[in-house]
Amino acid sequence: MSAPLTLSAEFRKIVETRMAQILRGVEETFNEIIEKQNITPVHLTAELESLQDNFNFVFQKWSLEILYTIMLRKTIGFGEIKKILGVNSRTLSDKLKMLQTRGYIFRNVNEGPPLRVEYSLSTKGQDTVLLALPLLYYSSSTDDKV
Repeated sequence: MSAPLTLSAEFRKIVETRMAQILRGVEETFNEIIEKQNITPVHLTAELESLQDNFNFVFQKWSLEILYTIMLRKTIGFGEIKKILGVNSRTLSDKLKMLQTRGYIFRNVNEGPPLRVEYSLSTKGQDTVLLALPLLYYSSSTDDKV
């Protein structure tokens, strides 16, 4: 994933319009929750601290690359992931185990023959990939319209 994702002007406009709508909805919901539940900065700090471990894990090297690769292929084998990403077997194996343990992916063993292990995204994994897209989009955006 070394080359930045390039969108045509038409798709860029669609993405920006949809993200603006979503962000307005999130902001309205956030403001409503804060108002109705009288949430203080101390409450928010505690909630954000609870997310720190997940953010650190998801943004470790290979985590998002693996999740996006699985999302694009729906179901994919170990060897295919290794070939696409160019990651060594040990690192990939360790990362897949961690993604499975944390509930981001499913591991399915097909007895074969030949024996084949395939990976697919869980709902948590798919939601994580989709939620990371705006961050990727904004981090690669060259204009200041954010």
